[in-house]
Amino acid sequence: MVSRKIMLNEEDIPKQWYNIAPDLPKPLPPPISPETKEPVNPSALEPIFAKELIKQEISQERWIKIPEEVREVYRIWRPTPLYRATGLEKALKTPAKIYYKYEGVSPPGSHKPNTAVAQAYYNMKQGIERITTETGAGQWGSALAYGCSMFGLECAVYMVKVSYQQKPYRKVMMENWGAQVHASPSNNTEFGRRVLEDDPKNSGSLGLAISEAMEDAVSHDNTRYTLGSVLSHVLLHQTVIGQEAIKQFEQIDDYPDIIFGCIGGGSSFSGAFYPFYYDKVSNHAPKDCEFVAVEPTACPSMTKGNYMYDHADVARMTPLFKMYTLGHTFIPPPIHAGGLRYHGKAPTLCLLHKEGKVGVKAYNQLEVFETAILFSRTEGVVPAPEPAHAIKAAVDEALRCKETGEEKTIFFPLCGHGYFDMQAYDDYHSGKLKAYEYPKEKVDEAMKELRDLYPWINDQ
Repeated sequence: MVSRKIMLNEEDIPKQWYNIAPDLPKPLPPPISPETKEPVNPSALEPIFAKELIKQEISQERWIKIPEEVREVYRIWRPTPLYRATGLEKALKTPAKIYYKYEGVSPPGSHKPNTAVAQAYYNMKQGIERITTETGAGQWGSALAYGCSMFGLECAVYMVKVSYQQKPYRKVMMENWGAQVHASPSNNTEFGRRVLEDDPKNSGSLGLAISEAMEDAVSHDNTRYTLGSVLSHVLLHQTVIGQEAIKQFEQIDDYPDIIFGCIGGGSSFSGAFYPFYYDKVSNHAPKDCEFVAVEPTACPSMTKGNYMYDHADVARMTPLFKMYTLGHTFIPPPIHAGGLRYHGKAPTLCLLHKEGKVGVKAYNQLEVFETAILFSRTEGVVPAPEPAHAIKAAVDEALRCKETGEEKTIFFPLCGHGYFDMQAYDDYHSGKLKAYEYPKEKVDEAMKELRDLYPWINDQ
């Protein structure tokens, strides 16, 4: 009988996070100050981030110990199950084996608390009393509200306005855990007020919400800012996903030939495949596993963006990061994959793609939702729109295996459930969703604006 659900025990929860920095094919380009054109001194980030998180951000240590207090909270939902998608395989009539690791079993319903709990813990240990952040689809905001409730911190969340309107119950969930939630752009910050004055109907973006959350943090005593993706310490915390998955594949004497994952900032995909990448570079992998990121055609940072230095936010409060970007002025169309509407991507992930270690695909939301419905009907789980992009890529690969007869093992992280996304599914069933491709001309326009702002940027 085919094993459908592969479980681990509590003692199998990783005791260390894996830091990919020492194993990158070349050194990661450092964040740069737009004023000095020099690498940012880590101490300059201390008014923004907790000190221990800054240390992790720049660390070259391969393995970083997970505090026991964090592992104790992890035990509420970790280890997460690895499923073989036998119902999907049967529907596709494919010889391929399809596996997914389901992070939707966490209290907030996604992979995000893997880092939210850690970030709340380190802020609490430093004596910080309040944390601010932004959120797109609401998964990161929910996770941080949860993490703060675990360690007695106040939490302020700036939620991209279009998602705030589409997903009101995400707001309620955050408020249940004690967070204050603001639709971004808001009247709560000077930057938000300026945006609304210029465009009262602005639907918001992650870059804009980051600006508001950072302004809030630096203008209040004993408050720090947190980010739910992109930065190295965030991806570090997510590697519990991949480490557990490797143990689960060992249990069934299998190993992926290919790993797909959706990318907004890149944390769930990176958390899943970075430990497998370590297997590869350390010559422990039994197969030459392929890694493929999947993004929406409406926000095609890696498929249409440029690899260059750019700000992580609209107000240019952050340093410049070397990444694939659509330009920090990017205002996305209001597609339903709210967590994937970010103009840039994680610098470590971008470097791996630039060096040919990671592939990338892009799909429009119509084909993604079509696949999500198929998954719901064959596997029972309603996936969030974000990981449905990875499901689409996995299905395409399984169908290709059907044509060629290859018996590949396909793996993807199902980073969250879609039970707060019923409006999106209703819009799909009602024929209201549209396939959208972000125009290359808009990217070129944003890149020109960036180069005009920083003429020296091409030299970096």
